[in-house]
Amino acid sequence: MSGEQKLERLLRSLSARLMEGVYVFATLPDNAIPPDLTPRMVFRESEGTTLILLRSEAEAHGIAHEYPCRMITLDVHSSLEAVGFMAHVTAALARHGMGVNPVAGYYHDHLFVPDGREKEAMRVLELVAAGGA
Repeated sequence: MSGEQKLERLLRSLSARLMEGVYVFATLPDNAIPPDLTPRMVFRESEGTTLILLRSEAEAHGIAHEYPCRMITLDVHSSLEAVGFMAHVTAALARHGMGVNPVAGYYHDHLFVPDGREKEAMRVLELVAAGGA
């Protein structure tokens, strides 16, 4: 499945789901990742492996972390080749003074927004879907 590429269709069909839990970002060397850890995302960089995981899990494993955030899943199957979709969404959030860390999965895009601003982010996304942001 290749997903939707047309920006207009993506924006028109945009819906968002706020996921449970507070997430954090952490980094560890590959050989230091506990085997029972279940991060939402793992990305290997030359400096270390970035993990996005629940804050409770990071704290339980004694892992230093940053950026407490909430995860919002965009429930539209966007193509990995879609042009402008995430730029449009993140620009709308930026106009409201909100930083965001977007992550693209195979089927969906996910936004990590500051903890405590998730309701505001959801309102902005509703405006985007309605063509008003």
